[in-house]
Amino acid sequence: MKRFFVGAAGAMIAVAAISISLLANGGDRPAQAHESGARAVLLNAVGNPVGEAKLTEDDGSVLVRVSVHDLAPGFHGFHVHSVALCAAPFTSAGPHFNPSAVSHPNHAADMPVLLVNADGTGEARFKTDRFHIADLFDADGSALIIHANPDNYANIPTARYDPDPDATTLATGDAGSRVACGELEGK
Repeated sequence: MKRFFVGAAGAMIAVAAISISLLANGGDRPAQAHESGARAVLLNAVGNPVGEAKLTEDDGSVLVRVSVHDLAPGFHGFHVHSVALCAAPFTSAGPHFNPSAVSHPNHAADMPVLLVNADGTGEARFKTDRFHIADLFDADGSALIIHANPDNYANIPTARYDPDPDATTLATGDAGSRVACGELEGK
């Protein structure tokens, strides 16, 4: 049996490498958690699965694929929220993921609305360059939320409507209550 001793210098290098890895990935999540992408199982308020989302990254863009079932027909707001905690009514997921502290519709979390068909099913596939998957794995993680109403992207023509967009529109796009939530996990 061969024995070798790392010594104090070797141990310090190993600790430094682990520390750098943790700092680069939100402090408490391992680097592998998001190297191959992320996924979320979307649950309704009673805890039943109503869909799944997968995120993969390539060439600086994130490909988002979502498939849902058993939701109300129509357009629904679809956002990344800043906390990976899905306790109904899902306000536990915090506000939109918005690291630049900008107004809606310029949040990094703002994604296209999700169209649900008359049979309660829907699918969407799009690319975004507003965030990297690693950004979503900070100390408290992130969640995907499907809202009850469509997102208006703060698009309220001031020439036709008075007052100008209110705080709710600027913060959320008036997308309404949160009907499904999925905590993002590494794939």
